[in-house]
Amino acid sequence: MATKTRGFTLYELLITVTLIALISGLAIPSFAANLARQRQRVEIDALFHAIHLARKESIMRRKVVSLCPSLDGQSCSGSRDWSSGWLMFENSDRDSPPSVDANEPVLVSHRVDDAVVISANRKGFTLRATFLRATNGTFVFCDPKDRIKPRALVISYTGRPRVAVLTTDGELYSCAD
Repeated sequence: MATKTRGFTLYELLITVTLIALISGLAIPSFAANLARQRQRVEIDALFHAIHLARKESIMRRKVVSLCPSLDGQSCSGSRDWSSGWLMFENSDRDSPPSVDANEPVLVSHRVDDAVVISANRKGFTLRATFLRATNGTFVFCDPKDRIKPRALVISYTGRPRVAVLTTDGELYSCAD
């Protein structure tokens, strides 16, 4: 009695490997876009919550609280590029654009993921106690590889943030080149 060998033929293996390669080729770009979207969402949420915290701190402390871009987590960079990180501090001398002085405590500092580019139309945002208005403006969150659409975090005069995909003109936000 002859024994039958079990296994796959070369043809069956080639078809299987080809199908796996095809499915992987379709899935990887989608996975990369999902990963970029998630990273963008994390950074939007971090800044969104920082704005709320700054509003709360300004009311509780009865002091001016500011947010500014930071390269080192200790001082303001003075630019409109927030991609390296940002910090929140008690702005006792109410300077504008805000800068951290020796007697002003840093309340929060945050490093931004390298895969997200953040730009703003302001060098800093100041939130004041309830009787004065806050600095309004817009942050734009971009993917440097253009895998996803940019999103914006829009800050109102009252200091309330909202996330937007379209400008007031109905256009997509654009990323600086």
